[in-house]
Amino acid sequence: MALKETIINESLKLFSLKGFISTSLHDILSAAKTSKGGFYNHFSSKEALFYEVLNEARTIWRERNLTGLDKAPQYLDKVVLLLNNYKDRYLMDAEKFPGGCIFIMFAVELGDQRPHLSKEVQKGFVGLKAMIKRMLDNAREAGELKETVDTEEMSEMIFSSMLGASVSYSTDRSVEKLNASINAIIAFLETLRK
Repeated sequence: MALKETIINESLKLFSLKGFISTSLHDILSAAKTSKGGFYNHFSSKEALFYEVLNEARTIWRERNLTGLDKAPQYLDKVVLLLNNYKDRYLMDAEKFPGGCIFIMFAVELGDQRPHLSKEVQKGFVGLKAMIKRMLDNAREAGELKETVDTEEMSEMIFSSMLGASVSYSTDRSVEKLNASINAIIAFLETLRK
């Protein structure tokens, strides 16, 4: 693995554990087994590294969470698969994200202290909610979902439930509780099928 990728991957782990602000350049250099010169050959600043790490985290998120969605037979099945992928393929990845969901760590940590970085993280949250809403709208249009379902409210509930499950899992690492949280969302969705 090239040094740049090593720095990004090690920073991804560190940021998920300690956050961006609390992770020092020394922490990054130690984890990547490099010097300041090695770091600055690839990144102009720690903030420049943040953007690279955020892009890598987004790539991993898409690979893990969107797998198989195009093959799901119905739109509601896509939402269910997204939730299961989020639980099984993303949140439980202790190798890449030993501290849990890096986006939640960033959102909590950066909000007041680095609002320009927080806005970058928020773009992903906005995109996820919009994607869930599109799937629910498509499900309603396809006759899979009861017409009385407010897809805006439902997408917000699903999104909030995903974040809540992630926060809970990052604090106690209980697979049982994580399964229960995600399965409760799925069970509720099933009651909305036509």
